Amino acid sequence: MTSQGHSQERRKDPRVRNNVPVKITNLDGDQVTETANISRSGAYCRVEKYIEPMTKLNINLLVPFRKNKKVSSKKVNCGGVVIRTEPVPGQEAFNIAIFFNDITKKDADCISDYVSFYLEKDNS
Repeated sequence: MTSQGHSQERRKDPRVRNNVPVKITNLDGDQVTETANISRSGAYCRVEKYIEPMTKLNINLLVPFRKNKKVSSKKVNCGGVVIRTEPVPGQEAFNIAIFFNDITKKDADCISDYVSFYLEKDNS
C-alpha cells in the first residue's frame, strides 16, 4: 500500500502546499487563480474553464519573498504545459497540473528558494 507521501518522493523537485497568485493565459483567454502546490518545475491549481492536456500556457506568478524583514512579491513569467486535467467533483471547476517548460534559471531559482523557505519552516 502506497501512501500519498511516498508518491511525492518520486518527484524530482520538492513541492510546498502554498497558495501563490497565478494568471494563466492561453488562446481561450486569461484565468486568475492560485496554486494549490508549487515546485521549481511546476504547479497544481484550480481553474474555472476546462484546459486540454498538452495545451501550452503563459504563466504569471507573484512569488512572495522576504528581503530585509519585508515581504515583497517577485513576478515570475514563464511558459507551461498542462500535463493533467481533473474535474472537481460537484463543481464546475478543474484541477490542472502544469509543467514549467520555458522558465529562466533565475525565475526557477526564485521559486525554488520560496519552496525551500517553507519546507525548512515546516520542519523546524
